[in-house]
Amino acid sequence: MSYLKLSICTVLALLAASPALWAHHSPSAIFDLKHPAELKGTITKVDWVNPHIVVYMDAKSEVGGTASWKFESNPPMYFRKVGVTRADFVAAIGQEVTVKCLKAINGASYGYLVAITFPNGNLISFSSDDIDRGAQPAPPAPTGAK
Repeated sequence: MSYLKLSICTVLALLAASPALWAHHSPSAIFDLKHPAELKGTITKVDWVNPHIVVYMDAKSEVGGTASWKFESNPPMYFRKVGVTRADFVAAIGQEVTVKCLKAINGASYGYLVAITFPNGNLISFSSDDIDRGAQPAPPAPTGAK
């Protein structure tokens, strides 16, 4: 009888875990990887949570008025490893920023954050060169060359 209980518990555990396995998605299934876009707007909120941080921004709509955008990005651990903190994003709430993103294929005001330029001019880029070469900061100018 204990084997049957163990089997039932195992099956139930696998069924309970299955939504989490299906929850992660391929970026190419949701975002247009071939056409990065640039938007200017005001950060309204930041959710610093796993599996991706989420940045909310109000930007001018293409048809007039304002559109509320939601951008997901890398996980918090990634940002910590590269020296970016939640405070860097929170400090920009209410200020105008420029974002480079991959827009949702379905046309929703939703995207994947590729790069963000803060009001003080600091640029944070999360892209690989094959997605968005323009988001990378320029290399430093050579010094002391003759």
